[in-house]
Amino acid sequence: MAFTTPTLSIPHLAKGKVRDLFCLPNHPDTLLFVASDRISAYDVVLTNGIPNKGVLLTQLTAHWFSVLPSLVPGLKHHFLNLGAPADSGLSEDERKAIAPRSMTVRKLKVFPIEAIVRGYITGSVWKEYEKHGTVHGISVPAGIKQCGQLPGGALYTPSTKAPAGEHDVNIHPDEAIKIVGEKYAKRIEELSLAIYKAGAAYAKERGIIIADTKFEFGHDLETDEVVLIDEVLTSDSSRFWPLDTYEAGRDQDSFDKQILRNWLTEKELKGKEGVEMDEAIAKKTAERYRNAFTMLSGKTIEDVLKTDG
Repeated sequence: MAFTTPTLSIPHLAKGKVRDLFCLPNHPDTLLFVASDRISAYDVVLTNGIPNKGVLLTQLTAHWFSVLPSLVPGLKHHFLNLGAPADSGLSEDERKAIAPRSMTVRKLKVFPIEAIVRGYITGSVWKEYEKHGTVHGISVPAGIKQCGQLPGGALYTPSTKAPAGEHDVNIHPDEAIKIVGEKYAKRIEELSLAIYKAGAAYAKERGIIIADTKFEFGHDLETDEVVLIDEVLTSDSSRFWPLDTYEAGRDQDSFDKQILRNWLTEKELKGKEGVEMDEAIAKKTAERYRNAFTMLSGKTIEDVLKTDG
C-alpha cells in the first residue's frame, strides 16, 4: 500500500509533489524531509502512488550524498543523516513510521531554478531537435539519432522552478543568469555538469545510463557557497536506461517513470488532474525503481526495510 505522509507532532512547513517538509523546533537550522509514495508526471500528481517509492528515493539520495563528494571536488550538500533526531519532538512511533523515508538536512535558501543536465537527446528535447536542430535554443550538431548521446558532451539546460500546481518552463542558460545572478548561475552550471559527469560514470559501471537528470541547489548565506539539495540522481529526477539494451534511434527501456509518461500519453491523460494510475503500470514502475536502486546502491528494498524495522 502506498504511503501518505501523516500529520506529525512537529510543524509542517511545505508540501511538494512527493516530499513534505517539517520544521525541527529543537534544531532551528535544519529541516526534516519525508518522502511519500506520491508520483507525478508532466507536473501533475496522480491519485494513487507506488508502494515504498519514498523509501527508495530517500535511500538512493543518501547513497549518492555519500558517494559524490569524493568524485566532485568542492561539492557541498545539505544532507546530515537519515531519519529524525532523537530530540526531534516526534514520538517513537512517528519516528519509526517515517524512518526509512526521511532525512534531516541543513536549512538553506533555495535557488529558484531547476538545474537540468542532458547527456542524450530524448523526450521533449528530441521533438525540439527534430524541428529546429536545437536543445533549449542551444545549437547542437546535426545527425544525432533519437536517444543519441550529445557528441560535444552533456548540456546544462535549466528551467524555472514553478510553484505547486504550475508548470516548470525550460529556459536558456542566459535566462538563469537573470534569475539568480551570474556568479551563482555559473557555479550552479559548473556543479551540475560535474555531478552529472561523475554520476553518469559511476552508474555506467553498474549497468545504467543516466540520459538526463535535474538537480536543485541552495545558498549557504554564511559561507556564500552553492550547495546541492533535495533528491539526487533518482528514478524520479532522472532518466535511467539499461546499458545492455541501449541502442540509439529508438525509444529505450527505462528504470524510471517513462512507462507512466508513455501510458498517460497513450490514454490522452497527459497533464490532466485526478488521474488514477493503472495497477499494472504501477507494478511495472515499482519494479523499475527497485531495480535501479539495487544496481546503483548494491542494496535491496528488503535490506533497507529490515534494517529500519
